[in-house]
Amino acid sequence: MIAKDGLEAVDLFSRHAIDIILMDVSMPNLSGLEAATAIRKREPPGIRIPILALTANVLDGDRERCLNAGMDDYIAKPIRSKELLARIADGASPPDRR
Repeated sequence: MIAKDGLEAVDLFSRHAIDIILMDVSMPNLSGLEAATAIRKREPPGIRIPILALTANVLDGDRERCLNAGMDDYIAKPIRSKELLARIADGASPPDRR
């Protein structure tokens, strides 16, 4: 499924079983950061759907903003298929936040 904006991403999550979310950080109507936060609030207890941030922003603090919004990992654009597939294969496990 592909959402055209952040609002639709939250709606799709609410209506469908989703295994993993690839979330563009810059989307209209509701940013990827806001959408990730909204999705986290809608998850059933004990369930955490992996959310991978996809962004062209690679400045200091951008990764932390994604993690603080509830995303599990961060992939900079342009996306390299090997990197994306490795993250998916790893189950998008949350990064060490130390």
